[in-house]
Amino acid sequence: MNSSIARDLGLLIARVGLGIIFIAHGWQKFFTYKIAGTQAAFEGMGAPLPKISAVVAASIELGGGILLIAGLLTPLVGALLFLDMVGAFFIVHADKGVFIDNGGYELVVALGVGSLLIAVIGAGRISIDGLIGKGNGWVKTPA
Repeated sequence: MNSSIARDLGLLIARVGLGIIFIAHGWQKFFTYKIAGTQAAFEGMGAPLPKISAVVAASIELGGGILLIAGLLTPLVGALLFLDMVGAFFIVHADKGVFIDNGGYELVVALGVGSLLIAVIGAGRISIDGLIGKGNGWVKTPA
């Protein structure tokens, strides 16, 4: 398989996998817990401006997950999702160790660095960004 095709397929698979997880988390905040429940949870966790930050986090996760799968605005979306996970890391998970079964940070780190990687290298050619010639992210690779 051509290395360029393998790269684009790998990026597509990564975007879809990350996007599904972010959509699920955003959906949960909006529709399972409802925004009022999410805001109360954010307040209990000590998040700054919990009424606003809950809506922002839910929107970034749900909308960002959709855009990540589509491969649209991936440098921006990847950066926002990364920052969302940085916030989750410091506000909720950092003091709980690595493992998720103890409330640890393994998932937020994996999601955060995956999002950052997509932001930096781009969505690839199998994406809306790729179709409009913007699929390379922040780092321009030689032709």
